[in-house]
This record gives sequence, structure tokens and C-alpha cells, in this order.
Amino acid sequence: MNIFYNVDGIGDVLIIPLKEGNRYQIQHDRIGDIVRITNEHNKVIGYNIFQASKHFSFLQAGKMALTEDILREIQQLFETHQLNDDLDFDLSAKFVVGYVQEKKQHENADKLSVCQVDVGDEVLQIVCGAPNVEAGQHVVVAKVGATMPSGLKIKPTKLRGVPSNGMICSQKELGLPNPPKEKGIYVLNNSYEVGSAFNI
Repeated sequence: MNIFYNVDGIGDVLIIPLKEGNRYQIQHDRIGDIVRITNEHNKVIGYNIFQASKHFSFLQAGKMALTEDILREIQQLFETHQLNDDLDFDLSAKFVVGYVQEKKQHENADKLSVCQVDVGDEVLQIVCGAPNVEAGQHVVVAKVGATMPSGLKIKPTKLRGVPSNGMICSQKELGLPNPPKEKGIYVLNNSYEVGSAFNI
């Protein structure tokens, strides 16, 4: 999960996005420097924290991964404002090193493969359209809940009727510099530990 701080672009505000919402139907309520943003169903979809530099020691420009230490500082600010919202966020890495255990031809699509990918704590079934995916590869997996650099959010889905839970990524999809022009996933060397976070 990522949080954002862009003092030059929007000012001294920490942005904590949790869920997507219709911008025409969101509501705000302010508790001190904390603005809680809710949707039309009164579900919290994010927070904006003003005068962030006064409250936090961890700030740096741009995108930051939400860690336990950062979350602890945010929780302390909430407690100071007597705001008892549940901040039990999922801090697990969403981009991880995976190992393709098995690749099978998709039963309903010639150009799709159904892969079983070990991501350390579980094996995910991922439907992949890359021509170079093969069993035995170390790859980068965007797990369900990840947000790609393009803004695409990874969700459980079905591709031609087959469940897929995650995405095996190319260098271009990861926003890495100078990606190859030919289509295909990013194949890592075997020194990468399966299940470890892949930072983009």
C-alpha cells in the first residue's frame, strides 16, 4: 500500500488513498488536520492530513510504501485527535518475486497460458498472455490489491472463463526504464528469493 506526499505540487498534505470512489459522490469531514473522505455508502475511501510536516518524521517527496513504523506515527496522530477509525491496513508487499511452477495452455484461447505461480506464502493461478512465459522462471507478480504505474488496479478476474488472481508483469508494465520493444514478461535471474518484495 502506498501513500503520497507532494509538497511542491499540492502543498504540505499527506494523501492516504484506500479505495476508489466517485468524485461526485464523496463527502469530507475534518477532525483537526485530518480530513476523512467517505463515499456515498459512508465507507472511508481515504484520508488527507494537512500540515503533514508538523506531524510526521518520515516524509519524502512522491510515493512512499506504508510501513509499520509509518503507520504507527499516523495512529498516534489519530489518537491525539481522538479519532478511533480502524487503521488495520494490509501492509504486505503487492509486487513480489514469483516462481512459475506450471504452465498449461488455456482451454479457450490459443494465446493465453494458465500458470501456477509460487509467491512464497501461496500459489496463485494467473492467466498470462505473454509469449515467453515458461515453467521454471522467476518473475515479477502484481498481486491482487496492487496498483500498477498506469493506475490499473489488480483484481481477481476471469479470462475466457478461467479464474486469474494477479498478473505476471513486463518491464513496461512495471514502469522500468528502457524496457525491451518485444512483448513479454520480465524474467528474473534465479538469485531473486521467491516471495520477496520487488520494489518498482
